[in-house]
Amino acid sequence: MKQENPRYRWFVVVVFFFFMLLHQTDKLMIGSLQVQISEDFGIDNTQWGLVNSGALIVATFLYPLWGYLYDRYSRTKLLSFASFVWGATTWLNAIVKSFGGFLVTRASTGIDDSSYPGLYTLIADYFGPNLRGKIYGILQLAQPLGYLVGMILALIISPMIGGWRSVFYITGSLGLVIAIFIYFGVKEMPRGKAEPEFEDMAEMQAFKFSWAEAKEIFKKKTMWFVFLQGFAGVFPWNVITFFFFSYLEKERGYDANSILFTMAPVILILASGYFIGGALGDYAFKYTNKGRIIVSSIGVLMGALFMYLAITTPIDAKNQFFIFMCLTAVFMPLSSANVIATVYDVTVPEVRSTAQAVEYFIENAGAAFAPIITGVIADAIDLKTAILLICTVAWGLCFFFYLGAIFTIDKDSHDLRNQMAERAKSM
Repeated sequence: MKQENPRYRWFVVVVFFFFMLLHQTDKLMIGSLQVQISEDFGIDNTQWGLVNSGALIVATFLYPLWGYLYDRYSRTKLLSFASFVWGATTWLNAIVKSFGGFLVTRASTGIDDSSYPGLYTLIADYFGPNLRGKIYGILQLAQPLGYLVGMILALIISPMIGGWRSVFYITGSLGLVIAIFIYFGVKEMPRGKAEPEFEDMAEMQAFKFSWAEAKEIFKKKTMWFVFLQGFAGVFPWNVITFFFFSYLEKERGYDANSILFTMAPVILILASGYFIGGALGDYAFKYTNKGRIIVSSIGVLMGALFMYLAITTPIDAKNQFFIFMCLTAVFMPLSSANVIATVYDVTVPEVRSTAQAVEYFIENAGAAFAPIITGVIADAIDLKTAILLICTVAWGLCFFFYLGAIFTIDKDSHDLRNQMAERAKSM
C-alpha cells in the first residue's frame, strides 16, 4: 500500500471535526428553539418530547444498518451520503407548516444521526490505540461547541433573520457543502492499518466483514458492560439537550441573555472535558488496560454528584448554581472518548463499525424514550424533578456497570492483541 503523508491524517481529523461541529449544531440547536417552535405549533412538553424522541427512534433502528454498511463498503462515500441526507432532511423540516409534518420530517433527521460509527472506525485506522482517546476527545469537542453555536443561532441569530426556519435552511445547506468536501477530500484507509502489529507493513491483507467475527462481539464480557452503561448513560444527555434551556427559562427565571452568559462558559468547559477525558484515558491505558474504564467511572460518579448539587441550589443563588454546573461540565464527558476507544480495544478491525453501531443501538433504545419520559414527569410535577431524577439514577447505574468492566477488560484486550499478532505472522 502507498504510504500517506503523515500530516494527511491530521487533515482528515480537521475535516471530520467540522463535519461533526456543523452536524451537531444542526442536531442540537433544536433544544434552544423549544420555546419558539412550541409557541409556533401550540404544543406542550409531552408533544415536544415526542418530536425529539422521533429522531432518536429512527436513528436507533438504523444504527445496525449503518454499522454493517460501514464494515462492508467505503466509509468515506457513506459519510458523504450521510452529510447529504443531513442537509436534505433539515431543509424538509424547515419547509413544513403543520405539526404533523414537522413531527415526521424531524424524525427523518435521525437517518444521518446514526452515521458516526464509520467516522470513528476510519479514524481508528489512521491512529493507533495509544492516541485514539486524544483524537476522539478532539473530535468530540465538536459536540458541545456545536451546542454552543446552535444556542447562538437560536437565541441571537434566529430573531434577526426571520425565526427558526431560517437557521434550519442555513445548517441544512452546510450539510450539502460538507457532503461534497468529504466525497472528494477524504481517502479510505485499509481496516486495521494502525494496529501496532501492522503499522510498519507496506502491504497488508484486507480484512473483510464476516458474520463469524460479528458474533464474537457478543462473546466479549467487556462489551456487555459497555452496552449496559450505554443504555443508561445517554438518558441524561438527551434530557439536558432537549429540556435544560426550558428549565432555565421557565423554572429558574432566566432570560435569553442570562441563559447565554450562563451556559456558554459551561459548554466551553464541557468541551474541554472531552479532550481531558481522552487524554487521561490514553495516559492511564499506557499503564493498565483498566485505565480508560477507571477514568470513565470517576466521570459519571462526580458528574451525578455535581448535577444533584446544581439542580437543588436555590433559585436566587445564581453564582452557586453556575459553579456547580461548571463542575458538572468537567466530569460529564470524561467517559465519552474512552468508551469508543474501549470498544476498539477489544474488537477486530473488520467489525468495529458493527460493534459500535450495536452499542449505539442499545444506547438509543433506552434514550429514545428519555424526552417522552421527561416530558411526562415535567407535566406531572416539574422539570427540576425530571432532570434530577433521570440524571442521578442513570449516572449511578453507569458507575456500577463500569465497575463490572474493570474485571473483564484485561482478558478481552489481551485476546485481541494475540489475535492481531497471529494475523501479522500469517502475512
